[in-house]
Amino acid sequence: MTEKPISSKFQGGLSPDIQSLSTDLRIALFEPDIPPNTGTILRLAACLGVGVDLIEPLGFALTDEKFRRAGLDYWEQAAFQRHASFAAFNAARRAGGRRLVLFSTKASTAYTAFSFSESDTLIFGRESAGASPAVHAAADAVLRIPLAAGRRSLNVAVAAAMALGEALRQTGGFPKS
Repeated sequence: MTEKPISSKFQGGLSPDIQSLSTDLRIALFEPDIPPNTGTILRLAACLGVGVDLIEPLGFALTDEKFRRAGLDYWEQAAFQRHASFAAFNAARRAGGRRLVLFSTKASTAYTAFSFSESDTLIFGRESAGASPAVHAAADAVLRIPLAAGRRSLNVAVAAAMALGEALRQTGGFPKS
């Protein structure tokens, strides 16, 4: 089956909607492998004016119907950048002077006890395997979302929404509507 691109912006690079961002906060997805989660996070980011970094390899094509359905028509409005690898992403992030804040079920610090900055990039690991040791080593902070006893983890889109909500609350970065 031949892939048909949804839009030329999915071929790589920064989407043209960068001017619509309401904050400098960003979400990064490390090698995401579930299309509806990525679509939901792009929708979240588009609605809240936040940029997204997609770190390849992706576990799906950006033309996937499940990805499109979860993002509705918001993926057309999402400001995102694709990175060929974590090394490429990390080099760009460092060059921009951005702090990398990793969310992990293995962290000891709760995200609500952390002071977010407007230039933070909140990074979430692959749904099936989490973040690699290289991501953990590069992170400036590693945070967790506290869960009830005996619970393993949240859906990555839910975790991203909770973390982004707290970061936006702290930094005053919610869109002014």
